[in-house]
Amino acid sequence: MADQPADKKLFENLSGAGKAIGVLTSGGDAQGMNAAVRAVVRMGIYVEAKVYFIYEGYQGMVDGGDNIVEVSWESVSSILQVGGTVIGSARCKEFRTREGRLKAAFNLIQRGITNLCVIGGDGSLTGANLFREEWSGLLEELAQSGKIEEEAVKKYVYLNIVGMVGSIDNDFCGTDMTIGTDSALHRIIEVVDAIMTTAQSHQRTFVLEVMGRHCGYLALVSALACGADWVFIPEYPPEEGWEEQMCVKLSENRARKKRLNIIIVAEGAIDSHNKPITSEKVKDLVVQQLGFDTRVTILGHVQRGGTPSAFDRILASRMGVEAVLALLEATPDTPACVVSLSGNQAVRLPLMECVQMTQEVQKAMDERKFCEAVRLRGRSFENNLNTYKLLSHRRPDAELPKTNFNVAVLNVGAPAAGMNAAVRSAVRVGITEGHNMFAVIDGFEGFARGQIKEISWGDVGGWTGQGGSLLGTKRTLPAKYLEKIADQMRANNINALMVIGGFEAYLGLLELSAAREKYDEFCVPMVMVPATVSNNVPGSDFSIGADTALNTITDTCDRIKQSASGTKRRVFIIETMGGYCGYLANMGGLAAGADAAYVFEEQFDIRELQANVEHLTEKMKTSIQRGLVLRNENSNENYTTDFIYQLYSEEGKGVFDCRKNVLGHMQQGGAPSPFDRNFGTKISAKAVQWISKKLKETYRKEEGKVFANTQDSVCLLGMRRRNLLFQPVVDLKDQADFVHRIPKEQWWLKLRPLMKILAKYKTSYDVSDSGQLEHVARHSPKEAETGAI
Repeated sequence: MADQPADKKLFENLSGAGKAIGVLTSGGDAQGMNAAVRAVVRMGIYVEAKVYFIYEGYQGMVDGGDNIVEVSWESVSSILQVGGTVIGSARCKEFRTREGRLKAAFNLIQRGITNLCVIGGDGSLTGANLFREEWSGLLEELAQSGKIEEEAVKKYVYLNIVGMVGSIDNDFCGTDMTIGTDSALHRIIEVVDAIMTTAQSHQRTFVLEVMGRHCGYLALVSALACGADWVFIPEYPPEEGWEEQMCVKLSENRARKKRLNIIIVAEGAIDSHNKPITSEKVKDLVVQQLGFDTRVTILGHVQRGGTPSAFDRILASRMGVEAVLALLEATPDTPACVVSLSGNQAVRLPLMECVQMTQEVQKAMDERKFCEAVRLRGRSFENNLNTYKLLSHRRPDAELPKTNFNVAVLNVGAPAAGMNAAVRSAVRVGITEGHNMFAVIDGFEGFARGQIKEISWGDVGGWTGQGGSLLGTKRTLPAKYLEKIADQMRANNINALMVIGGFEAYLGLLELSAAREKYDEFCVPMVMVPATVSNNVPGSDFSIGADTALNTITDTCDRIKQSASGTKRRVFIIETMGGYCGYLANMGGLAAGADAAYVFEEQFDIRELQANVEHLTEKMKTSIQRGLVLRNENSNENYTTDFIYQLYSEEGKGVFDCRKNVLGHMQQGGAPSPFDRNFGTKISAKAVQWISKKLKETYRKEEGKVFANTQDSVCLLGMRRRNLLFQPVVDLKDQADFVHRIPKEQWWLKLRPLMKILAKYKTSYDVSDSGQLEHVARHSPKEAETGAI
């Protein structure tokens, strides 16, 4: 790896030599826990610490013996794609007593373990914190009873604890996403998509019960992601008289020729008097009041099962590495902390602050202060709720404001899963804001041909779960059609433009912006929402469609690896899409546990290829059976996928054989992942609200028209670190490499050493960007409108 600049803080001076780390999973299991365990073990060994599995959670810690075992690098091989937790989890009553904790302390001291990494929910983490506070007292007691030497008391005087939250409910305050939540959403959405086809056939109503005894996150986000008719969550009970309102809404939807209704109920749903609302109660109500054919589906433990999603694997791997760094940097004065993600930033938060805030949510709900409960859940939760309310309930025409502005929406570039969710959201928010919404078919080419039609609320029903682009999309840029597009904008009196697409969409807006001098028609607010599987748009860390493509790559890699089980040692060379952008190859490699990922952004030569082959050959001489190498399609014009395949085949003779796969267009297809549906829905809603604001600002009353010709009236809405930001497209020119169609700086390159470390390479890892201890932010209601996704 290249020499690091002097100002970078590298962790090579953070040595774990002489330290012992214990890792345990506790409480309810969650997909992705194994990825976290794998990362802790490998990072721990990398920094020369001893790492121990503590089997069966706190029970294993109390029982000791074979439950606490030192592990090696190979111990965590092939567990990345496995759901649940391979080291077991159990609820332990004994650990709640001081006697139990005394036994646990004794068992840890026997092995010199004074660093604990706990993966679990708030109960598990609270228990860990109590254990840490009592630690010195427990050691004193053990020394007095003669079980340990006085020397041991001095030597092991402090216990360091770092927590990672593994919980499918996403019920822990201070963290954007807990390990397992995204995978649980995948399970729910798979079921909803399957149910929708049968419900449509029979004109049925389905009531789906999802997990969430105290937190409605899963119910709320799955309702957003599938466009459910109604959702019941504990934090936001329906108003008095909800029964009648719900039935009116369901029958209105049927009257609009909608053949199915979906109602989602969190298992802990309550009414405003704190009385439970059960799925059976909802079903009986619909049958009695409306006579609709209604079925109940309780998802239960299906939501905990299955393989972890790409997001959860990457989240857990990043958190595992971060947890080891936090343990190495811990001092007796640092509080027990939780490692977490905020936006795409790693953060460390004081454990007890998070626990306290989580408990405050429950207290607020018990006291029926529901607005307070929603606020305490955080900006992201509040944003989800506001967006859901905006999109699900259509207000009567008489109640809608009337602006008489015409807003056009179009897709540009290659199709990306989630584009349709973005269009649906834009159309519905636009109608709610009082605009007339127009859909442009087939991008700028269709625009020039006049393929424009007004689109209504009902026209976009059921669009969230559809892959591809229902409006049609083309890569054509507007430059050669400027006059025709200007004519169409004038003919249809288009006052604002929303473009959903990839790098072509960005180039298109630059061209329209430059053409304003010649054509007044383009002097209107324009906004771009990034949507491309390549994730190569400047100004945004994420784009709609990239998460779906990443899951496709991860699933395919899992299957390909599995295809070799039982055969001799084998290495797979897999080519991913992305143009010159290595995002899919790099993140796919991290999620699938690859040994190497070749990308354009980090040039490689024959020496590096040779080193990779030798490294793999050495690994294959151990118990490891399979290797995985990813290559971005344009990473190098001479070192092609065929070349790398032939090189590995030749050099690996006698040790392993090789196979190659080009994944191709399957990465652009498929139903959108929950993340892409949700991201597309929320980012699009925000974009339309910006358009409304700009239309008000730029409307010239005396001329009766909109005139916007400032740079800040042509923006790209992107996610940067923790926030959604509107950035003028002209300002982003300096940040783009137009020859290779990629941003000049890409955040995910910082994760490359992470993949190398987890694949047993020696490398330097810049920790200047790793999480610093922060306090849990309490935000004002206003912040929810401006901030996080």
